[in-house]
Formats: sequence, C-alpha cells, structure tokens
Amino acid sequence: MNEPDEMLRAVEAILFAAEGPLTADEIAEMAGEALAVRAALQQLRDHYAGRGVELVERGGRWHFQTAADLAPLLRREREETRKLSRAAVETLAIIAYHEPVSRAEIEAIRGVQISKGTLDVLLEAGWVRPAGRREAPGRPLTFATTATFLSHFGLASRRDLPGIDDLKAAGLLDPIDVALERSGGDPDLLDLETDNGAA
Repeated sequence: MNEPDEMLRAVEAILFAAEGPLTADEIAEMAGEALAVRAALQQLRDHYAGRGVELVERGGRWHFQTAADLAPLLRREREETRKLSRAAVETLAIIAYHEPVSRAEIEAIRGVQISKGTLDVLLEAGWVRPAGRREAPGRPLTFATTATFLSHFGLASRRDLPGIDDLKAAGLLDPIDVALERSGGDPDLLDLETDNGAA
C-alpha cells in the first residue's frame, strides 16, 4: 500500500463501491495512511476534472458524480411525485441561512406558523436534519441542512449560498424586499419613502 498508484487505486475503488459519500477519515479506515488518502483524493479530483464523471467534495464528504454540463443528456422526463410548497421552500431557505434554527425561530422569521408537515417533507427529502436542542427554556429542537442538501444544490459548503447582492442581481428579490431593507425593515419608513417618491 506504500506505492502511490496502489493508494490511488484503493481510494478510487472504495469511492466507486461506496453506497454514499465518504469522509477522508472513513476512506482512511479502509485504505490506511490518512495523509496518503488526502493526497490521493486531490490527485483523483484533478485526474477526473473535466471528464464525464468527476470526483467532488460536498460538506467534507467525497463522491463521484456525473459532470454538471452533461445533465441534459442524462435527464429523463418523469412525473414529480411531490413538489415543495412555498412554505417548504421558505422554511428550507431559513434553515440554510440561519442554522441551527428552532421551529419558533423559523416562525418568527416567516411571520406565520408552520405546519408539522412542512418540516416532515424536508426531513423525508434528506435536506434537513435535527441538530440538537438549544440551551434555552423548553430546550427546543433545532434544525440544520445536510450533506444531501449541499450535494443536491451543487454546493461545497454553506458559504457557497448566494448572498443578498447575488439575489438582487438575479432579480430574485421582490422590489418591496429591497425597499424594506433600505428602510431598516420599518414599514412606516417604507410608507414615508413611497409617499416622498410619489410627491
């Protein structure tokens, strides 16, 4: 196992046969020599870059996936069994940007209560997981995103989530949201600005 080529082959075989993404430490448990495994992962990532199959790291876990630009070739038309509701999309966004976050905190940010089913859908999809209890009265359960969430949206980590400037540039923020942000979130100031603008 001291031969670099043998380590590369071993790491490649382990990743190929794995049922899901693996951390470098999990690979090292099977292949040995943690430093050599990390070097092999980097070499394999470089080797597969630009090919039809690429080695990617998502949330500290490694796996093979088809190249993103080939997705149209591989996509099959199929009926979606379940589409996320607006409430589920908003809840997922709040969890992604504020994790770990409790149900009460999600409701405070959204301004409305969420049904239990909303969180259930996200848990079943594997995008959200329980993240422990907060040290506060009632010890509320908190939620966070998963490696599956990162992989599905092609993110290496949460740091790759778009910022507010990116969302504005993409036209994904409602003009009222932008105006509210400028007014510091105070609707009364917003009315004043609107009135002055109309005058």
